[in-house]
Amino acid sequence: MAIAPLIIESSELTPEVVLDKDSNVFMFKGKSLPENPLGFYKPILNWIDEYAIEPNASTEVNFMMIYFNTSSSKVFLDIMKKFEAINRSGNKCCINWYYKEDDEEMLEAGEIYSERVNLEFNLIVDEN
Repeated sequence: MAIAPLIIESSELTPEVVLDKDSNVFMFKGKSLPENPLGFYKPILNWIDEYAIEPNASTEVNFMMIYFNTSSSKVFLDIMKKFEAINRSGNKCCINWYYKEDDEEMLEAGEIYSERVNLEFNLIVDEN
């Protein structure tokens, strides 16, 4: 089943999002402070639901966030739970959580997520 890539350019308040089954790229990057988080993330959640019907054998989801607000953190957990379900169905999924070496808050957020989802979860220092 062909599923069109979902690519959203970043803005002042929203992250760059790339969900591309064919090139196997799944990325959230930047800041997430949307005024209407459900409005922004609904198409993303719907895309993941469609992807889950026939996912790739292996999926790596890269979170490269600089900052996100509380309402975004809830949606991130929802996103991770969807990939957790794909993983349970026998298709390998993992989360790569990037953080700057001096960013304690982003490291801590990654640690909290890693405890809340039953997925391979990699905390990676972002050298860029």
